Amino acid sequence: MSYNRPGTGYYHPRQPDPPGSHSYQRPSPKPSPDPPPPGISPLPSPDFTIPPPSLSSGVRPPGPSYHSKAPEAPSSYQRYSKSSSSYQHSSHSSGSSSRYNDRASESRRDHYRPSSERYHHRDYRATSSPPHSSGAHHAGRSYSVPNRAEPDYRRRPRSRDRDRSSRGESARRYDGGISSVSSSSSITSVATGKERTSRASRFKLDSEREAILTKWRKNYCETPEDIRRKLAELTNDEEKSSWVRSSPADLYYRRVSDKVVESTPRQDALCSLFESELIERAQKVRSKQPPYQPPPRKHKVRVCRHKNDKCSSSDSESDDELNFEEECSMEELTAKIQHPYRLHVDLWYNDPGEMNDGPLCRCSARSRRSGIRHGKYPGESGFTKCVPNSNNADKLYHYRITISPPTNFLTKTPTIIKHDQHEFLFEGFSMLSHQPIGELPTCKVIRFNIEYTILYIEEQLPENFTIRELDLFERFMFKELLELVDFTVFPSGANAEDSCPCYHFLPRFVRDLPDNGKEVLAMSEVLRYLLDNSGPLVAPDILKEMNDMSQIEWQDYVDYVKGMVVTNPGMKPCSVRVDQLDRNVTDVPKETLTDEDGLIHPVIVHFGIRPPQLSYAGNPEYQKAWREYVKFRHLIANMSKPSFEDKRKLEAKENRLLEMRTQGRMKRNITVAVSAKGFHRTGIMCDMVQHAMVIPVLTGHLRFHRALDALEKYIDYTFTNRYTLQLALTHPSYKENFGTNPDHARNSLTNCGIRQPEYGDRKIHFMNTRKRGINTLISIMSRFGKEYETDSNITHNERLEFLGDAVVEFITSIHLFHMFPDLEEGGLATYRAAIVQNQHLAVLAKKLHLEEFMLYAHGSDLCH
Repeated sequence: MSYNRPGTGYYHPRQPDPPGSHSYQRPSPKPSPDPPPPGISPLPSPDFTIPPPSLSSGVRPPGPSYHSKAPEAPSSYQRYSKSSSSYQHSSHSSGSSSRYNDRASESRRDHYRPSSERYHHRDYRATSSPPHSSGAHHAGRSYSVPNRAEPDYRRRPRSRDRDRSSRGESARRYDGGISSVSSSSSITSVATGKERTSRASRFKLDSEREAILTKWRKNYCETPEDIRRKLAELTNDEEKSSWVRSSPADLYYRRVSDKVVESTPRQDALCSLFESELIERAQKVRSKQPPYQPPPRKHKVRVCRHKNDKCSSSDSESDDELNFEEECSMEELTAKIQHPYRLHVDLWYNDPGEMNDGPLCRCSARSRRSGIRHGKYPGESGFTKCVPNSNNADKLYHYRITISPPTNFLTKTPTIIKHDQHEFLFEGFSMLSHQPIGELPTCKVIRFNIEYTILYIEEQLPENFTIRELDLFERFMFKELLELVDFTVFPSGANAEDSCPCYHFLPRFVRDLPDNGKEVLAMSEVLRYLLDNSGPLVAPDILKEMNDMSQIEWQDYVDYVKGMVVTNPGMKPCSVRVDQLDRNVTDVPKETLTDEDGLIHPVIVHFGIRPPQLSYAGNPEYQKAWREYVKFRHLIANMSKPSFEDKRKLEAKENRLLEMRTQGRMKRNITVAVSAKGFHRTGIMCDMVQHAMVIPVLTGHLRFHRALDALEKYIDYTFTNRYTLQLALTHPSYKENFGTNPDHARNSLTNCGIRQPEYGDRKIHFMNTRKRGINTLISIMSRFGKEYETDSNITHNERLEFLGDAVVEFITSIHLFHMFPDLEEGGLATYRAAIVQNQHLAVLAKKLHLEEFMLYAHGSDLCH
C-alpha cells in the first residue's frame, strides 16, 4: 500500500478544469470528522498550501530539518538491487519460468510482521489535487460526470485508498529490526562519496489507516487456540449494543420516506458510466475478436439391451467405458489448452456448463428439467421486481454475512477506500432478501481442509444505495472478474426478465465509530472507487521511464499492485492476481511485451496451482502406483518382522512416487509469467474474492431450505428440527464445497484468491466415512455410548436409513399382522419382504416428489 502526500516532488499541481467542463464535484466545505475511536489520537491537519519543491528527475528532496538523517538500506536489503530480479514458486519446475527460482521464500517473508514493518509503497500519479470532501482523486478526469465518450487510459494508477491527502510518505523501517546505527555504518562504508537522501526522510504521521490496519491484523489467528479465543471475544462484542449508519451522500441520494432513498440524476449518470466502462468493456473487446468454434465433441453411444440380457457390465465393458472417458477427457483438455484467446497454458478459464475436462452434466434432456443438482428449486415462482433507482428499504430484509473461523479471510492487505479523510475497510458482504429468513440449520462448508460456518445476522439496513448499483456491482464482481458464469440467484421457476433475483448483495466498507458504532460507506463511493482504479496496470508515462527508475522506486510501485486482481478483457481467463511485476524478464517473447507505441511492458508473475486433472493427483499412472504403495505399506505394517528386501521394495515404491510428483509436467505448483500489456487495475484485493466465493454456498443452502417448505406441504407435516429433513435428503456422495460449478470455483480461487492459504487437516474429508479396516473396527468397538441425545457429525442419510429400515419393517409388520389374522409366520414374512423393497418404496417416493429434493453428487455414475 502506498502512502504519499500531495505537494511532493513526484507530483505536479493539478491543472484547472477547462471552462464548460461539467465536473459535478461535491462542494468542499470543511468536513466535520467524527471523534476518533477509543485509543486513537486525533490527527494534526497538514498544511497543503506549501508549494511542491522543484526537483530534477531522479533526485529526491532532502528530508525535513527536524528529522535526523535515516540510514541507507542495510546489506540484507540487497534483494532490491537490479541484479536480483528473479522469483520462483516454492516448488517450481523447469521450463520457461525457471528464472523465478529465488523469491518464493522471500515473498512469504514479505508479509507484514508485527515486529518489523515492511517498506511502504509510493503511488505514481501525473497530477494531484488537494483533499476533496468526497475523497475522489481527480487525475485529469472526474468520474462523477459522464461527459467524455472515451476513457483516458493514460492517467496514472490511482491509489487503492483514493487519496493520501492527510499524511506524508511514511518512513521506512528495515526488515529484521536492524538498528539504524549499525545499518548507517555499514552503508557509509560502501558509499562512493555521493550523499544519497534516505527513504525515511519523508514526513511520518500516525494516521487512521495505521490504526485500522493494526487493529485488523490483531484478528489474524495462527493456531486453533487463537481462533477459539478470538471467537469468544467477538461473541462478547456482539452482545454489546451496536448502531450502524451510512456515510453521507446527499449529492447522490435523496430521501423519500423514513427509510427509503432514491438516486439523483448525478447518481444515475454515475451508474451509466460504470456500466459502459466496466460492465460492457469486455463485450466490446469480444465483439472485435474473430469467432472461435471449438472442435466437435465425441458422444458416447448407449447400446440398448433386451430385458433378459445381462444388465451389469462385464470387466471388459467397464474397461472400455473407462478408456473412453479418459480419452474424451484428454481431448477436452487439449482443446482448451489450444484456445486462441487463452491467457496462459497453465491458467484455466470458465465456460458455461463446462468443467476443465468436459461438460458438467451428462444427464438426459428429461432429467435436466428437474433436480436441485440442475439448479431447479421447487416452489420458486419469482419475486416482484424492485425499483432500480431506490433502495427498496420497505420491501427488503437485511442480513450481514459472517464467517468463522476467520482463517484465510483476514488477509494482511485488505481492500481500503479513502473517503472524506477517513479509511473504510472491507469487512464482507450484506445480503438483502425479499422474504424474512427464519431459523434454519447452520450453513457449513469445508474449504482448505477447514470447516467454516457461514452465518447471517439480521441488522439495521444501510440506506445509501440503490438496487441498480448492487446489480451492477454483482455483474462486475461475479461475471466480469471471477467469471462464475454458472452461478445465478434468479428463481428457477420464473423468467429472469420478469423477476427480481432471490438475493441482492452489498459490499460493506466500514469504519468504527465510538460507542460500538459503524459507518457503512455509500455505494456511490464504491462505484467511484472502482472507476478510479480501472486504468492500465502500468501507465504509458511510467512505461517510458520504467527502465530508468532505481530498483527501490520500481519496487515501491510493484508493492502497490502486489496482491491486486487485474483484468485483461477478452482473454481466458480475464482476471489474475499479481504476485510480482518484473521489468527485466527475457523468457516472455518480446512481441507480446511491446505495444503499438513501441513501449515495453513488464511481466506479471503469478504463482498458481494446476487443476488436478493435469497434475499427479489426477494421473492414472500415479494413482495406480499410489495404490500399490499403500497396499504394500499396509502389508509390511502387519508383518511381525519385515525382511530387509521388503523394506527396500517399500522404499523403491516411495521414491517412484516422489519422482513422479517432482516431474515438471505433473507438479501442482506452477509459476506463470504473462505480459502486462492490456491489463487494467481493479482496486480489488484478494480479501474481496475470498468473501465472494462463499456467497454461492450460502445462497444454495437458503434456496434449498426454502424449497423444503414445498415438500412439507406435499407431506402435510412441518418438521420441528429442519436439520433432520436435510439429513434425510442428503446422499453420501454429496459434498457441497462451492455452491456452483466446482471447477469454476477452483479456477477463480486459484487465479484471484489468496496466494498462500492456510490448510487444515485433510482427514476432515473422510473422518466419518471410512468403514473398513481392523483399525476402524477396533476404534468403533472401543467407543462408549453417550448418556444423552447428541447430534451426529455425520452429514448424510445412512444413519437415518439404518433407523428408517427398522421403522418401515415395524409398521409393515403391524399392518400385516392385523390385516391377515389367518396367515402363518411364513406368509407374513413373504408379504413383508415383498412390500419392504426399494422398488415399492420408490413408487411412494415418486408420489411425494422426493427426487426433486434429493442432494447427491452430479457425477457420471449418478446421471441418467
